[in-house]
Amino acid sequence: MTVPPQTPWIDRIGLLPAAVARGIVTPEQARALAALAAELAAPPARPRDDEALRFAGGFGDIFVTIGLALFLGAAAYLAEQTGFPMASALVGLALSWLLAEYFTRRRRMALPSIALLAAFVAASFLVVLTGAMLLPGAGPEDPQRLSVAALGAALAAALHYRRFRVPITVAATVAGLGGAVLKGLEAAAPDWFADHLNPLLFLTGLIVFALAMRIDMTDTARTTRRADIAFWLHLLAAPLIVHPVLWGLQADGEASGARAAAILGIFIALGAVALLVDRRAMLVSGLAYAGFAFAGLLRQVGLSDLTPPATLLALGAMVLMLAAFWHGLRGLMMRGLPAGISRRLPPPIR
Repeated sequence: MTVPPQTPWIDRIGLLPAAVARGIVTPEQARALAALAAELAAPPARPRDDEALRFAGGFGDIFVTIGLALFLGAAAYLAEQTGFPMASALVGLALSWLLAEYFTRRRRMALPSIALLAAFVAASFLVVLTGAMLLPGAGPEDPQRLSVAALGAALAAALHYRRFRVPITVAATVAGLGGAVLKGLEAAAPDWFADHLNPLLFLTGLIVFALAMRIDMTDTARTTRRADIAFWLHLLAAPLIVHPVLWGLQADGEASGARAAAILGIFIALGAVALLVDRRAMLVSGLAYAGFAFAGLLRQVGLSDLTPPATLLALGAMVLMLAAFWHGLRGLMMRGLPAGISRRLPPPIR
């Protein structure tokens, strides 16, 4: 007598049918045992993490990335010895693409893919910039040529994404386009650009954030590549939004206590937005930039003033609180949102 398959569990040695045939167990008991075996064999449910992102699949990824850095660096150096103006960039461009055909397209290695993308985009930027500098009267910091080079890097990144589909490539493309537009504005109206740099950076950050949210809302369950693409865009948007505000505080020359309070207020607001959209990456990106602001603050006041260390302590406490109570705090915020907005955001984890 056979036991009907009630669960995905497989009795590979035929133990239960044999036990039923010999009268050791009844068919009902065999079904119950099969169900219990399937339940116990199932992997334990993992808590959902809406920002699960694989940077490295193991130490092999790190090992390969070290090898890529050594190989590409040495190849670029040797190419530079030929004396041709863009030899090292062209070699880096070709080698990073060819290596990506194996490590990205075939092996699907995360960290090496990111490193190869960075090398390819940087080499593309240098190729276009070096070509533009060969023109008469060109300088290394000429905004018009930097704009063209940034546009070339953006187009190269877009071509790279079409071939290899590495999620960070979209953020690299957006960064290149943003740099091309900003440098183009500087070339067209340098005085106006200098006076409005901070608002332009802030506006650029908001545009990138809106693009990230647009992609995020198409995959609220965060099960596709789009979630990773949005992750990198949030990581790009945060410093563009935070930098103009912190730079403005430094330019105003306010007292250290007032500046520290303002920085704390900025990151409380940033934390609230990060909670709402369920993106820790956005908050971490801003916090990383805040380190530079606090370092400048420490240099100004010296160790005799305890305001910066106290502010860092408060900032660290805020991060730890968010880490410990992230899902609970987010659930409270989500309950206060209109249904039309909450449906477009990832559901809270209960």
